[in-house]
Amino acid sequence: MIILRLDRIMVERRMSLQDLAEQVGITQANLSKIKNNKVNAIRFSTLNKICEVLDCQPGDLLEYEPDKD
Repeated sequence: MIILRLDRIMVERRMSLQDLAEQVGITQANLSKIKNNKVNAIRFSTLNKICEVLDCQPGDLLEYEPDKD
């Protein structure tokens, strides 16, 4: 399973959900879903903009965790 660690990076960068949503150009509701791992997919363009705003790499946001089957 892929885990999004956006919440961790936002804390490190001291970036609020509202500020990041505005700078990325998506709604707070959609960004909140990404932040809380409530999405099954994320557009590369969105990931690109998040990385640009937070000055990070995609690998800083994505983490692999084996499924618990």
